[in-house]
Amino acid sequence: MIMVPRPHAHNLVAWAKDRPDVVVLSADLTASCEADLFRDAYPDRFFSMGMAEQNMIGVAAGLAREGYTPCVHTFAVFITRRAFDQVAMAIAYPNLRVRLFGFLPGITTPGGVTHQAIDDIALMRAIPNMHIIEVGDATEVESALDVADAIDGPVYLRMLRGEVPRLFPPHHPLQANGVRDLGDGDDITLVSSGICTQEAMAAAKVMRAAGLTVQHLHVSTLKPFPADILCAALRPHRGPVLSIENHSIIGGLGSALAEVMAEAALARPLVRLGLRDTYAHGASTPYLMAKLGIDTAGILAAAGARLGVDFSDANPCCDTDAVPAASFDAKPEAL
Repeated sequence: MIMVPRPHAHNLVAWAKDRPDVVVLSADLTASCEADLFRDAYPDRFFSMGMAEQNMIGVAAGLAREGYTPCVHTFAVFITRRAFDQVAMAIAYPNLRVRLFGFLPGITTPGGVTHQAIDDIALMRAIPNMHIIEVGDATEVESALDVADAIDGPVYLRMLRGEVPRLFPPHHPLQANGVRDLGDGDDITLVSSGICTQEAMAAAKVMRAAGLTVQHLHVSTLKPFPADILCAALRPHRGPVLSIENHSIIGGLGSALAEVMAEAALARPLVRLGLRDTYAHGASTPYLMAKLGIDTAGILAAAGARLGVDFSDANPCCDTDAVPAASFDAKPEAL
């Protein structure tokens, strides 16, 4: 598996080179949110706002009204919980071109409940005019800026930092309102987002090795939700659908998918894998994914329960050349 070191940090500098309107704001988390290379390259376009996220959102709104493109960098919990009213009223209500980069989405931090954004998608989905993008690998990290730049309004990006796996080829960038087709089949459908796609890819490989046909869809645009594309992909099949997300099952990918399936009268059983109305706690990402049932083993267990197949003896890493091992090789980063 190829791991790409700090793809956002490097891409942001290159992407902004010929875009003098792009400015970056940080809330005393410059290196932690990979804005440090931008700060060093373009010091006149970087603003360190201190630990005052609500004020930072207000400043970003003012800059947007003056023709700049503010890129706000901080942890996802601080954008969506601490500054929710400012995001809704100062940015989304006037539909301003502000890009909100939320780092440490879900359980990608050992920092415990104060730093784990397990409800950020639910909060941002409820705000009119807001667009939501969640990246799943280094290729999507590198192409998310172009996708966001084409949107005439606010964008919330669930961003990954540090060493990020490359699951998709660089020439297959993230597409706005698109869905990645990672395999077709009638027995079961996996719909995944973010870091859970790597786990779902490994689970799908095990199921295919057991003789099952597996449809796998990767979703990066969570609002506006690609309802038409998903319905067209789901309608020909009859097997159960599993949604897998690094988020509460309330208000995120699983909820959006359930709404779409109900409105389109798609009569297929849906199992939502994610945090089941609970908080996580301080621990490593692989440990928490296993505990919450959103790692490869958890996906196989949920699929097996629906299909009547026992995958308990399966080896999800039996062919690492075909599918990257579902793991996090990067050393856990400090807050």
